Amino acid sequence: MSEFIASFKVKSVGVLFAAFLFAVSTHSFSQIEKFVAGTHYTELRSPVNTSDSSKVEVLEAFWYGCSHCFRFEPLVASWEGAASEDVDFARFPAMWNALMKIHAQVYYTAEALDALDLVHEAVFSAINVEGNRLQSEAQIAELFETNGVARDDFETAFNSFSVRTKVNQAEKRMQDYEIRSTPNMIVNGKYLVATGQVIRTQVEMLEVVDFLVEKERRLLNSSGD
Repeated sequence: MSEFIASFKVKSVGVLFAAFLFAVSTHSFSQIEKFVAGTHYTELRSPVNTSDSSKVEVLEAFWYGCSHCFRFEPLVASWEGAASEDVDFARFPAMWNALMKIHAQVYYTAEALDALDLVHEAVFSAINVEGNRLQSEAQIAELFETNGVARDDFETAFNSFSVRTKVNQAEKRMQDYEIRSTPNMIVNGKYLVATGQVIRTQVEMLEVVDFLVEKERRLLNSSGD
């Protein structure tokens, strides 16, 4: 009788262990398959080189005049604050018309003056809350001045060669990253993530980004072994 009980215990442990392994493997598989290329994100036809190959690059393509980007900004700012050190995050302005090009100029002017902390949210608010479209240099200069940037400094930067060069570079990025809407997230120059029929919320959009960051992190770590 005791041998039967001992045998039963061994078999029970074996069954439980097998069930545990099945559960773990099923969980891992579901995690791997949770987000699928062509459904939840797009693989870019031609991968784009990143600025730092030792990190996983994440870019946000945005437009100040986009209400979705306005609502996304607090989420992506929180995400950026919690990102690991091996994640290289940056924004760049999208553009496909003259007004968006002016707003891109606004972004790179603020960057050139090291004033993004002062004016980035103010620009979003002016357009999306106050109804100020910021479509003229005078309107933009007033906003910068109201937020602590000297008008002379603004005018010098806004019309500088370096700012216009960055605007042109961002315009080229639109083609490289196949941007058709905003906000979009690009992970490591390979994957484009946007809300749509399948990804319905901006929170889920960031979940897909996290999934792709981890995917690229594994590749990065394995290549360094």
